[in-house]
Amino acid sequence: MSSKFYTPDGFNDTLPGVCAFKKDAESKLRRLFFLHGYQEIETPGFEYADIYTKPDFVKEEDLYKLTDSKGRLLCARYDGTIPAARYAATLAKDKFPLRLSYIENMYRFNQTGGGRQSEFTQAGAELMGIAGSDSDAEVIAMAIRSALEVGVTDLQVSIGQTGLFEGAVNQAGLDEETAGIIRNAIVAKDPVTIERVAGEKGLSDNDRDMFLMFAQPSGDADTVEEIRDFFTDPKATEAIKNLEEIMEALSDYGYDKYVSIDPGLLGSVDYYTGVVFKGYTYEVGFPIIGGGRYNKTVGAFGRDMECVGFSLGLSLAITALIRQGLELTDPVAEAVVGYEKGNKDARVSAITLAEQMRLGGTTVILDTSSKSEEELNAFADDNDIGTVFWFDGGEK
Repeated sequence: MSSKFYTPDGFNDTLPGVCAFKKDAESKLRRLFFLHGYQEIETPGFEYADIYTKPDFVKEEDLYKLTDSKGRLLCARYDGTIPAARYAATLAKDKFPLRLSYIENMYRFNQTGGGRQSEFTQAGAELMGIAGSDSDAEVIAMAIRSALEVGVTDLQVSIGQTGLFEGAVNQAGLDEETAGIIRNAIVAKDPVTIERVAGEKGLSDNDRDMFLMFAQPSGDADTVEEIRDFFTDPKATEAIKNLEEIMEALSDYGYDKYVSIDPGLLGSVDYYTGVVFKGYTYEVGFPIIGGGRYNKTVGAFGRDMECVGFSLGLSLAITALIRQGLELTDPVAEAVVGYEKGNKDARVSAITLAEQMRLGGTTVILDTSSKSEEELNAFADDNDIGTVFWFDGGEK
């Protein structure tokens, strides 16, 4: 048997410097959520797998699965939104809107690379029981603030609206199969396929150009005005109004500089029901922020409720910051206290001083390894500890 032990693929130890930075970031996020009136919840590390798979929110092969003592299929927590939806439908009191937050580890099978891991920490917030553009903007603004709080400054948030594509499909009279082909082409930014399908189906020039527009790169707030003339379907025009109102509100928050409009950001067809957004920074291959409106999700658990929320991949954001040049240092004690071996009075004095300093907020190592005064000074030098106290029977 090998004398070396490794962590499983997709799982890593968090080293002291990273861990200290991460815990500080979690504290900042908890305070941010608290100041916005979001109550923190903790959900089980394991759920019944069907809360993800029966509503078709997640593919079963993406879950870490196991069985309980009765043979029922369980899975490790995949995300924070679905457990929050289950909680809202089954345990939450009838006091709405409901504002929930979480900071927990998530587990996703076979989804690594580009900075992603199978186990990662995700922070998020859910605003439940309220609809409207202002609530959409509240959540997007808090998502942006969350990234800024943990140190991400190079941030770009793309905003889309599922009603745009749904309205376009209605307007062009597409069947489900054709709509699926064009949808996939939009996601792949593949205008050639869109052109081909538009020709085969005899779409008008306006409808062809409308679908090609979805495959274009995202733009600024003026994009909403530029695309307005493509649409006549009421669902699409309502989506445009929603985007305009969100952008106006984000300007009031002072966050409009971080956002762009991406009509081709469609989200999951079975999940999102309105605005959808993703936040990016450089040096990682995936968005660090994801969110949107998901009005049908809580209904899967037996209680209809409007919902909008977001999640911040904290582990992924920290990976990005480190790759961007963030310098982390291991936590260092501010003082070390030692005492003469076998001297009870010296030990009592050392313990008393260490406890007094800790009560005052100073990080102190109490040396219990019987170092001599010279060895203790050398230990402090090696570990960048600025202050040394030594007791040898009453003197320090």
